[in-house]
Amino acid sequence: MSKDDEKARVANIFDVARLAGVSHQTVSRVLNDLPNVRPATRERVENAIKQLRYRPSPAARALVTRRSRTIGLITTGGPDYGPSSTVLRFNEAARDARYAVSMASMLESDPESLRSAVELLLRQNVEAIVLIAAHRSALEAVRGIELGVPLIAVESSGRGGFHRVGVDNYRGARIAVAHLAELGHTNIVHLAGPADSVDAIERARGWRDELGDRGLIAREPLIGDWSPASGYRLGADLIESGSHGDFTAVFAGNDQMALGLIHALVRNGLAVPDRVSVIGFDDIPEAAFFSPTLTTMRQDFDELGRNILSTLLAVLEDEEAPDLPSSVPELIVRESTAPRA
Repeated sequence: MSKDDEKARVANIFDVARLAGVSHQTVSRVLNDLPNVRPATRERVENAIKQLRYRPSPAARALVTRRSRTIGLITTGGPDYGPSSTVLRFNEAARDARYAVSMASMLESDPESLRSAVELLLRQNVEAIVLIAAHRSALEAVRGIELGVPLIAVESSGRGGFHRVGVDNYRGARIAVAHLAELGHTNIVHLAGPADSVDAIERARGWRDELGDRGLIAREPLIGDWSPASGYRLGADLIESGSHGDFTAVFAGNDQMALGLIHALVRNGLAVPDRVSVIGFDDIPEAAFFSPTLTTMRQDFDELGRNILSTLLAVLEDEEAPDLPSSVPELIVRESTAPRA
């Protein structure tokens, strides 16, 4: 086997994409001679194919040429409020635009499960795939799959390799912590979500950076699982261990954990907000009816659903269409936060 033959054998669609400086979906568009690829981009891809002596696999030619008006939607993780609300609002936006949505949901996000979900959707001739990933591992796993259609990931970390739409969890967390700091709190504890959660990682990063910029100490966050039970457990442990000193405020990674935390604090004689201020994230419908009512960061899921669809439609017209900026959560001030006593 000659060196050229060996190069042709090992080169894949991702090699072509890297050499041409485009996504692998754009390479698929060129291979299938589809419209909506800029002439200069098409030329770069064709030159990369020639240079690498690339031989397309059947998967790389899987992009259908007819319009099915069907979108694939993959969700990973449990039925938490944020992802579930995103799914609902996206489905409504797609229906309004006369698109059907074919869904594949899974608790786990291992590469094999994701590959199976992608293959299932591709057999239904979807025009694009939307991924709502609860965990970072799902984003990493989908990178290695030759989709043949555009992928829109709903996430806010800014990792490259695909188009993305999301809520600015980092900025939202900074706003939440700034609210507490401006009330005079200096020892602000963070109850974080799961360690592999993209949203939890961004919220913890925003908490840490906001404290750092204000010259305040960020002790290790306490890791929960988004549930009220984990909020209660972490709150009880926090009080019993005394690991975070004389804390006067807590930023909970979501409203459910904030609910459990408040219960733990009150049961241990720490009144909210007289002794400890608590702020959550999401603004679930019940937040306005907690006792005390919960200060939180509201996500606009209507806007998010529309932004996902708008980005998807723009990408179908032009693979290099820019992503929309992430939406910033809104601070909703209620009774659970107050000036430091």
